[in-house]
Amino acid sequence: MIDLDNVVETPETQDLEEVVMELIINSGQARSLAYAALKKAKEGEFDQAQDLMAKSRLSLNEAHRVQTRLIEDDQGEGKTKVSLVLVHAQDHLMTSMLARELVTELIELHEKIK
Repeated sequence: MIDLDNVVETPETQDLEEVVMELIINSGQARSLAYAALKKAKEGEFDQAQDLMAKSRLSLNEAHRVQTRLIEDDQGEGKTKVSLVLVHAQDHLMTSMLARELVTELIELHEKIK
């Protein structure tokens, strides 16, 4: 069993943690904004829904930029330490992308219904 209290963080580990947190925060923001947009669409506020989706896209773009930086740093050579939190961050990004795609479709359906 690993004694986590005695694990020493290197600058590389700290940097990776910061990058991973950027990925999680931006992905989560993108998803939250998409669901807020869906709520506005359900209320018939389509202009506000589109504004929120645009903001969601910006957050998702930022998350994707962070992911791209991780991929570039790794160069396909396994240089980046893969941790559970990194996998969790990738899950956040993928679910946020899927949520945005589905919310876009749902907003369009709400517009057609109204």
